[in-house]
Amino acid sequence: MNKTKLQLVWSDEFDGSTLDYSKWECEVNAFGGGNHELQLYTDRPCNVRVKDSKLILEAHREPTNFAGTLRDFSSGRVRTKHRGDWTYGRFEIRAKIPEGRGLWPAIWLLPTDEHYGTWAMSGEIDIMENKGHQPRTVSGALHYGDTLPDNKCVDHVARRFLWQPKFSDRFVTYSLDWQADRIRWLIDDQIVRERVPEEWRTNEGGNAPFDQRFHLLLNLAVGGTFGGKPDTRTRFPAAMEVDWVRVWQ
Repeated sequence: MNKTKLQLVWSDEFDGSTLDYSKWECEVNAFGGGNHELQLYTDRPCNVRVKDSKLILEAHREPTNFAGTLRDFSSGRVRTKHRGDWTYGRFEIRAKIPEGRGLWPAIWLLPTDEHYGTWAMSGEIDIMENKGHQPRTVSGALHYGDTLPDNKCVDHVARRFLWQPKFSDRFVTYSLDWQADRIRWLIDDQIVRERVPEEWRTNEGGNAPFDQRFHLLLNLAVGGTFGGKPDTRTRFPAAMEVDWVRVWQ
């Protein structure tokens, strides 16, 4: 997707003093994402705030209660559902991720309407995920197929060489180029993986399920099946910082 032929249709540079709620919703829950995560997501400024032109999603090791559910960690998760929903486009997120076992920063897309059914029938696109104890490795994935346990996944891993900076050392631009005939993942404008419809089509045919509108999510999870539990060396508070988000079509 040639950006010179695209128009910027949605963006947030986080230049204000508070989160722009016309663009973002703070999720407040202790569901654990279906992954046995350990955090409780809140909308408190200690977990979600805008400071110095950055979105800060910060995890704390602290007993936190919500609707009678107690968790040992709190953190932040925001989404654009019904504020920013798109079918195809180029998504660019410049972010700096934390380091530490049990930290799970993620940039991803979920279907807004679940046209083909519940997860994973309507799909999920992971732009970037990281296991905090592997600061030189990030991954991306497509989830599709049937409901659990018959869901399917195609994924990839992108690694920094040992003499290069860790992903946690600086801001990195994570991008997704989502078109009808291919989906590409990029890091700092370098293509790291490409998938084509033959690799994700469901029984619905066509380009299903990745032919419907999706919305963007940014979060910092703690624990869960992806990266395991924090250990004594994991430092809290830990923050994922987002410099800007831009969507082109």
